Amino acid sequence: MRKYELMSIFPIEDEKCKNGQETVRAVLAKYGVEVEKEEPYGDRDLTYIVKKQNRGRFVLMTVKANPAKLVEIDREFKLVDNLLKYLFVKVDEK
Repeated sequence: MRKYELMSIFPIEDEKCKNGQETVRAVLAKYGVEVEKEEPYGDRDLTYIVKKQNRGRFVLMTVKANPAKLVEIDREFKLVDNLLKYLFVKVDEK
């Protein structure tokens, strides 16, 4: 298992954001991903319009995941309506 940071952007609306976060957590749990830490980064303007939204609610998660499962997780994240954007970044453990 490798350590990753997952930055996710959800819609500003509370209900859509909550549903999006629950869906993301469910997908991660489905593939055996361990969420170590979850930090809200607040609401920010987006550089460009994504899914008809110009603002988003940012959330940073530190997770441990099997690298082979990231392709499948990526495929499922693309189907989540309440997830505007996301990015996995590998954390170097020294």
